[in-house]
Amino acid sequence: MNFGLRKVSRLVGGLYDQTLRPSGLRGTQLNLLVALALVERATVKQLAATLVVDRTTLSRNLGPLERAGLVRSVPGRDGRARPLELTDLGVDRLATALEYWQQAQARLIEVLGPERSNGLAKRLKESAALLAG
Repeated sequence: MNFGLRKVSRLVGGLYDQTLRPSGLRGTQLNLLVALALVERATVKQLAATLVVDRTTLSRNLGPLERAGLVRSVPGRDGRARPLELTDLGVDRLATALEYWQQAQARLIEVLGPERSNGLAKRLKESAALLAG
């Protein structure tokens, strides 16, 4: 099952990456920007928990987004934590990328068919909830 999940994940990820290419973002970067937009402001630790990814990987993925001016860290309330937030450029890039994301979604539904696509989305959500405990 692990092999099959990883294979499908790579294929779906490739479809999204290819479709998102004109936006200058990869699917993993888009997911990060969406998560940050939803919470508005979060520390690396909080964002890692939201995305279910380790902090080292998240920090490595944040680097290019910060250098591109899409994400910035801001002073925290206690002076120690440095929450992250989207910049205005990040909000604009996210809006552009979401248009391409919709194209990728449509392509995936076209390839899989609506019934299989909806069933897969439902089962993935249920499986994630079960595995998260």
